[in-house]
Amino acid sequence: MTTDSQRRRHMIDLDDVDAEEIEEILTTTESMKEVLSREMKQVPALRGRNVVNMFFEDSTRTRISFELAARALSANVVSFSARGSSVEKGESLIDTVRTLQSLGADVVVMRHGESGAPYLVARHFHGSVINAGDGRHAHPTQALLDLFTIRERLGQIRDIKVVIVGDILHSRVARSDIWGLTRMGANVTLCAPPTLLGQHKYWLHTWPGLSISHDLDAAIKGADVVMALRLQKERMQAGLLPSLREYTRAYGITPERLAQLDERTLIMHPGPINEGVEISPEAATSPNSVIEAQVTNGVAVRMALLYRLAG
Repeated sequence: MTTDSQRRRHMIDLDDVDAEEIEEILTTTESMKEVLSREMKQVPALRGRNVVNMFFEDSTRTRISFELAARALSANVVSFSARGSSVEKGESLIDTVRTLQSLGADVVVMRHGESGAPYLVARHFHGSVINAGDGRHAHPTQALLDLFTIRERLGQIRDIKVVIVGDILHSRVARSDIWGLTRMGANVTLCAPPTLLGQHKYWLHTWPGLSISHDLDAAIKGADVVMALRLQKERMQAGLLPSLREYTRAYGITPERLAQLDERTLIMHPGPINEGVEISPEAATSPNSVIEAQVTNGVAVRMALLYRLAG
């Protein structure tokens, strides 16, 4: 169990988080979800602490989720946008963070288009850094809310079969989910066209227990969870796909594939959804879908992390 002296300062990815600590985070999330079920959805745990949401990429659900989480813990919340800031005038990322630190920031929640940017910030910031998504690298809070949702609905993570389908090569969500799921003992299958998966040896060298498939119909047999990833339409423009229609036919969660799933199988998606591309409207709104629960649980997970890092 993590002691106070061992408690981490930052959450940048799950690659250095063991199963015991993940379990602690999920247990704390249960307590935070109970807070959110009350009529007064607020506790004074972070009263007087300053949380800065520093988003260099557009976001809706992640940014608002962190804002709601911080406010539910009674923290002061400031949203920073690169547009109109000193960044546009040439100020470096390090100078920006030092300015925020001088202004009293205790926690920086950061989304950035460049992989590794949160690591750079963490080296120059005396408080805590939470990675809200960096380039193709990581999105740890999305992975944690996925783990929490799976455990909440299925009662366990160990030994379940999870199929992740879609643009895995470019997905920071997929990488963090793979770290979290494998650490918690799940069996993970990656399914994608070769152009959206890359070299098998990279995945199998980093995570030796993975299974890899290019046949979604075969992969989803016996699956407990099917997680579809958002398809960036620029992948087709880059020549990585013949057409969106062909992608949907081969890798979309269509009504026909929905009918193949067990009634207990969970359908997940990190959002935002391209309905009719990676997932059909019927699948997104079916009893199998826990997509809305993922969004709801995101607030509780982020409350748990803020509390553990800054409480």
